[in-house]
Amino acid sequence: MNVKLSEAQKKKPIDGSDGVAAIMQQVLKRENKFSRSQEHFWVVGLNNANKILFIELIALGRQNRVTSNPTDVFRMAIYKLALKMILVHNHPSGELIPSTADRSITDRLIKVGEIINVDVIDHLIISEKSYMSFADVGLIAKMKASDTWRVVEKEEMEMKKMKAEIELKKAMKQNSIDIAKRFKAMGLDDAAIKKGTGLSLAEIKKL
Repeated sequence: MNVKLSEAQKKKPIDGSDGVAAIMQQVLKRENKFSRSQEHFWVVGLNNANKILFIELIALGRQNRVTSNPTDVFRMAIYKLALKMILVHNHPSGELIPSTADRSITDRLIKVGEIINVDVIDHLIISEKSYMSFADVGLIAKMKASDTWRVVEKEEMEMKKMKAEIELKKAMKQNSIDIAKRFKAMGLDDAAIKKGTGLSLAEIKKL
């Protein structure tokens, strides 16, 4: 589920963990009391200028556990051409010390990101009042230098296949948009353009 951002949040570059934590605490506080008692796992995609491209809720778990898999984590990053990613999850208990599972999934996702050129630059554990940054305490650098969780050949092939499929879909969509623009220039009505390109009426009206 994509999280909506204000125009100011989209334009302002992220210059450290404080900025991301403040935004994500706002996102968490939008949830009702019951939802805030569950662990959430978000990914924040950044461009090369450290501006936020998207914030995506990947998984919603129990009070003390949430699971995520690399395919879900990186799909939007590939689609939106994100070059960097920040992982974020909350601890409803308020305890900010990373668990063994937190460390393991972070290490694994760092290694998967290396395959598709998406740099996992941080992982934040947040509560409503505070946060902990893996990068700030040196864990991200340590994990990048380690050989733990080096991705196996099967997983590497799956990620590369997913990336190729997403890129093909984007190319096909762009081709449909280009054709729709030409149809519009020729004076065809939106219904005919929809039939000829497969685009929705909402997409056609934006052209």
